[in-house]
Amino acid sequence: MNKVTLSAAAVAVVSSFAACSGPGTGNGKTQQHFIETQYIDSTVKPGDNFFQFVNGKWLDTVKIPEDKVAVGGFNKLYDDNQEELRAILEDSLGDKKAGSIEQKVGDYYRSGMDTITRDKRGYDPIKPMLASIEAIKDLPSLMIYVADAAKRGDQSIISFNVGPDQKNSSMNIASFHQTGLGLPDRDYYFKTDSSTLNIQKAYRVYLASLFTLTGTDSATAQKDAATVYQIEKQIAGSHKTRVELRDVTANYNKIPVATLVSTEPNIGWSDLLKNLGANGVDSLDVEQPGYYQALNKLLVAVPIDQWKIYLKANTIGSYAGVLSTPFSDAAFAYSKVLTGRDKQEDLWKRMVSAVDHNLGELLGQLYVKKYFPPEAKKRMDQLVTNLETAFSNRIQHLDWMSDTTKATAQIKLKAIVRKIGYPNTWRDYSKVNVDKAKYFENTISARENNYNFQLSQLGKPVDKNIWYMTPPTVNAYYDPTTNQIVFPAGILQYPFFDKDADDAVNYGAIGMVIGHEMTHGFDDQGSQYDKVGNINNWWSSEDKAKFDEKVQKIQKLYDGFTVLDSLHVNGKLTTGENMADFGGVAIAWDAFKLTKQGQDTTKIDGYTPDQRFFMSLAQIWRSKYKDATIRQRINLDPHSPAMWRVLGPLMNFDPFYKAFNVQPGDKMYIKPEDRLKIW
Repeated sequence: MNKVTLSAAAVAVVSSFAACSGPGTGNGKTQQHFIETQYIDSTVKPGDNFFQFVNGKWLDTVKIPEDKVAVGGFNKLYDDNQEELRAILEDSLGDKKAGSIEQKVGDYYRSGMDTITRDKRGYDPIKPMLASIEAIKDLPSLMIYVADAAKRGDQSIISFNVGPDQKNSSMNIASFHQTGLGLPDRDYYFKTDSSTLNIQKAYRVYLASLFTLTGTDSATAQKDAATVYQIEKQIAGSHKTRVELRDVTANYNKIPVATLVSTEPNIGWSDLLKNLGANGVDSLDVEQPGYYQALNKLLVAVPIDQWKIYLKANTIGSYAGVLSTPFSDAAFAYSKVLTGRDKQEDLWKRMVSAVDHNLGELLGQLYVKKYFPPEAKKRMDQLVTNLETAFSNRIQHLDWMSDTTKATAQIKLKAIVRKIGYPNTWRDYSKVNVDKAKYFENTISARENNYNFQLSQLGKPVDKNIWYMTPPTVNAYYDPTTNQIVFPAGILQYPFFDKDADDAVNYGAIGMVIGHEMTHGFDDQGSQYDKVGNINNWWSSEDKAKFDEKVQKIQKLYDGFTVLDSLHVNGKLTTGENMADFGGVAIAWDAFKLTKQGQDTTKIDGYTPDQRFFMSLAQIWRSKYKDATIRQRINLDPHSPAMWRVLGPLMNFDPFYKAFNVQPGDKMYIKPEDRLKIW
């Protein structure tokens, strides 16, 4: 199941937003200016590089902290949230009622912060797992371990998920995905440029260190690391590329279990499903069947003893962050080469993230109670309504879409479900056992609870109240299988959204976010789903051909953007997000023009409302990254780098030209007839 976000949710690949502030206070944060004019670089013409014009002085002076891979407004908002969550957790450290929210999140946090106990235990917590691997004698016992590990959240060669059936979206189905790699992506095993070769080397060193930390001598550890790497490289050969994974129809493959049992006997599908707790299902969505076909062969081609070495590395690596300090240090040494981060984050920051990840809706309840007032949710709901009206008007006036297709698009737009702030129904964590002295066991209990929650949905009607981000998350997403847009409380605050900000600022910032997520329902992927979330072509052939032509032009535009040295944006990988950025800007603009300020010309700080709208938009993407992280993001992230998320849409948007008097000869200038228009 594909979920598309404003920015990728993973820590290493989140997009950066800008710090924009205003008079008064919001959420307890002192503010001075909504548009930070002190960072404007007046030596740059707005029509040459608007991102540089708005953010230039900030970009020239900001330093990336040693424990960060990037800085920017979004990063600051994320850091502010971390501080707020830390305060909540530290307030929960006292003696609390057993089983209460405060006891569970507080003791989980405390157990992770207790490095004395963690270091004393070393790798004792995983010794039973390593012994189980050592006891493996054949394929059936190997697959039993694989299933048992998956139930602890430790997925190795099997990646199992429960979610909506993409062609019967009212019901949940079991799905399987390609997996099995330690490097971030298949291409890392095959590229031969110097940067990738350094990452490959660092990864093999990391694998060897995992073995030595668990008692293997150095020579054997290096040999075992080479074995693991070679197995993973064979697995990588069966993986689809990131671009191929964007093909919605090619990644939906509902296959009878009986067929898999007969064609892939080495996997032992019947026993695997039984051991996963998913017995009784008659069909599966095998999203990348080529991977499991290759795995079926590899299971017999690779000797059992080598598979045991692979599983040991996978198991140790899965728990490196919850064992003793030497394990997390080894993981950081590898991450340092991968991302360019110079210093490991403070332990408290890692622990705040761990609590949010493993007990997210417990911590989230405390977070929204303290930091997300009802009036913020009410204002956000009104903004979403205004953006929906603007998008509807845009669809109605499209000059390239037929009336029939427009009518269906309008129905889908009106059917979009909005979620704002936090879930209406909170997850149950009553079965999670938390002991302030047992961080490892706490993590296992939380992971098992998350697995069992997911498993409990199998074969049942889809629960549309489920959230896939926690309330403190600084992000947003669109889910095509439920046709929902979701905005966690974490993003609905300063500097992205402020109830005291003028409309130009809010519509240029959070308005763009809302429009971006709405547009995902109509991008090159989302447009393949109908109003209820089924893969279903609702386009006329003529309209689809026109749409596909626009998709190709978007891809070509972004392919031409140079990011670093000779490194270019990958237009095909970033297509959906680029289209959502185009739509987000256009829809937010139209909604802004419906407001009183949007129809006014009164200047604030010397800039018109129209100019402030675009300046706010450029501020939210203000960011600066380490070069290594930029390279990683180009390989992995479906979002374009920040500057091009601003320049790409604006150089094709007529109101921007008018607001800043962009003329022929300016570097962003495109002839009116050549400007790309979608929504």
